[in-house]
Amino acid sequence: MQSMLTEKLWTYIVHNNPDLMFSLQENYSVTRYLEEKVNAVMPMATQLLGERRPQYVIEELCLNAMTEELKPSRYQYIRSVIEEEFNADYERMKENGTLTYEVVNLIEACKSIFNDFEFNSENEANRHLRYAIIGQVHDYLA
Repeated sequence: MQSMLTEKLWTYIVHNNPDLMFSLQENYSVTRYLEEKVNAVMPMATQLLGERRPQYVIEELCLNAMTEELKPSRYQYIRSVIEEEFNADYERMKENGTLTYEVVNLIEACKSIFNDFEFNSENEANRHLRYAIIGQVHDYLA
C-alpha cells in the first residue's frame, strides 16, 4: 500500500507541481517528502482497509488527502493560460521541449499575483486573477 501511494503521489507531483518536483530534487529531499506524506495518511488507509473499502477507493481518498495543499495547481493554471491566450508560444515551447521549464519560471514570476489573490480553488475562476496572470505572462514572453 505504501509503495503504491508513494508512486501515485510522485506521479501527481510530476504532472501537476513540477516546480515542487524540481525543488525537492534540488534539495535531495524527494524521499523524505514522499515518506512523510504517505506516513501521514497510513492511519486513514488502515481504517479504510478495516472498513473493507475497495483498493481504488482507498488510494483515491489517500491521494486526495496527500495532495490537498498542492491544489489548485499553479502549474496547470499557467499552462492553460498560455495554451488558451498565447497558443503560438505554447505550441513553440511544447515543440522545442521548454514548456515545463518556462511554466515553472512563470510560477515564480507570478508568485506575488497568486499570493495577492490568495490563489485557491474558490477563486481559481476569478477573472481579475486571470487578467493579472495574462499580463505577467505577456511581459515574460515579450
